[in-house]
Amino acid sequence: MNRVVHPIEVESYRRMRARLDTSHLPPLTRAVVERVVHSAADLDYASDLVMDESSLETAHAALHAGAPVVTDVEMVAAGITRRETVCRLRDAVAGPGLTRSAHAIRLAHEQVGAGALWVIGNAPTALEELLALDVSPSLVIGLPVGFVGAVESKAALRESGLPAVSNVSEKGGSAVASAALNALLYHPVSHSEEKS
Repeated sequence: MNRVVHPIEVESYRRMRARLDTSHLPPLTRAVVERVVHSAADLDYASDLVMDESSLETAHAALHAGAPVVTDVEMVAAGITRRETVCRLRDAVAGPGLTRSAHAIRLAHEQVGAGALWVIGNAPTALEELLALDVSPSLVIGLPVGFVGAVESKAALRESGLPAVSNVSEKGGSAVASAALNALLYHPVSHSEEKS
């Protein structure tokens, strides 16, 4: 099923590309950068995001093969279109040394196991908990926002060696995290992926 792109989005991308040259980027990296920049109207994300094309290729194939998508909060889930997601925040409870967001990640991990795509856009503690668990993700989109813990949790994600999309600054949030996942959802599946 092909996605119908609204004329406003077409014009928005045209204007963005007039101000930001992404033509040198590999296909999936370019898709993620452009969709994140578009979602925030913030050109600085082009130099702030950190990702690896081969990790995106693996994640893209897993996503289109039906791998589960887990989000830290419902706002991230609401931004992900054309795909069901798992968000366990409503079931989670805070405890000593454990935020609700971190508990929700534990609950989701118990539910989905290995191979999921994790989309963290709000809570640095959710990303910290994910890194503390023995997860084997297809991809971690770690873009939590904030002045407390966000930069550090994203640096820890990059240092973990897990396949990831992150950024260096305090910026992030639900809209950009879901945009990064949507970029992979919207990107066409190649014939080699269809055969595997």
